[in-house]
Amino acid sequence: MDASKHQTLERYEPDTALTRLIRIPVRIVVLVLVLPVRMVWDLLAAGWHAADRSLLRPLGRGLAWLADTLILTPLSWLFTHVLTPLALAVTWLATALFIWPWIGLWRYVVVPVAKYGVAVPLVWLYGTVLTPLGHGAAWLFTTLVVGPVVGLWRYALVPAARYGVVVPLVWLYGAVLTPLGRGTAWALDRVWQGTAWVLGGVWKGIAATGRGLGIVVTWLVMTLLVAPASWLYRRVLAPVGREIADAAEVAWRIAGYLSRAVGRGIAWLFRHLIGVPVAWAYRTVCTPLGHFVRDALWAPARRAALEAGRVARGALATARETVRQARRDAWRALVGGTAGARSGEPQGVPARTLGSTTTVPSAAQAPETSLLDEKLVKQG
Repeated sequence: MDASKHQTLERYEPDTALTRLIRIPVRIVVLVLVLPVRMVWDLLAAGWHAADRSLLRPLGRGLAWLADTLILTPLSWLFTHVLTPLALAVTWLATALFIWPWIGLWRYVVVPVAKYGVAVPLVWLYGTVLTPLGHGAAWLFTTLVVGPVVGLWRYALVPAARYGVVVPLVWLYGAVLTPLGRGTAWALDRVWQGTAWVLGGVWKGIAATGRGLGIVVTWLVMTLLVAPASWLYRRVLAPVGREIADAAEVAWRIAGYLSRAVGRGIAWLFRHLIGVPVAWAYRTVCTPLGHFVRDALWAPARRAALEAGRVARGALATARETVRQARRDAWRALVGGTAGARSGEPQGVPARTLGSTTTVPSAAQAPETSLLDEKLVKQG
């Protein structure tokens, strides 16, 4: 740590009287300016975290549940039970109506017609007629056209071009144009060297004059502008800026400590002025009152409601059985006897003995109530 601190101090100039003079006032002013900003920042951060914990996250979970319940689940059901079967049906119908007929037409009509009606005759025509005819035409073209043209090119045009044009041009290039070009190049090189020598001397004189003038201008600029500006930056601006930056950093930390202290004080006041009384009222008033309401009012009301529902179901079952018995009696009175009973009426099941599948004529028949009626009577 000592080495890093030493390297950090070496990057700056040593403290001066100006630095020590402005350090404390600058830090006080910066602290006064930064403290409200830091308190507002901490307040906004605390409000954002509280809103995120108590409002935004539950709201997001509620919206996600609502979207899943009202949108995603119905859409999934619609896609699985309606759209997918409908798409499969449409695909099968389109395949049956459009693809399979074209496949059959291509496989059993177009391909046989193209193969046996076009391709086979064309192959026979090519192999039997066109190939011998082409061979004969090629032999005639080679004998009557290609042979004379090749002889004319080889024994007339090539010798004439070689000995009438190429050989004279090569002799003219080697014997006349090459010496003439070399002499012209030598003359131009001598003229260029003389011109370059003259221009080099003139340029050296101009360069020497410009170099001296540049040295003078540079010295004036460094002495009158750069040196004062460098001294002003190094002795005044850099220390002032460094102290302002250090003061802002220190003030931000101090403002953070003060802001947290104020926040803890406000939280302590809120807890002792509001939280503790509310918790005491909930424990000593609301909880016993809720237990009294639950034990003295809600439980008897719930039991009375259950009993009333049970009585109502029993009365409903009794009324249903009475109506059914009256209907059977009326039907017997109209038809006469049980032989002519309607096919829709439930018939009595004859009793059976234990261990035997035969009925006992003298045993009483099973009741005519349905299983659902028996369940309702038992529940009532």
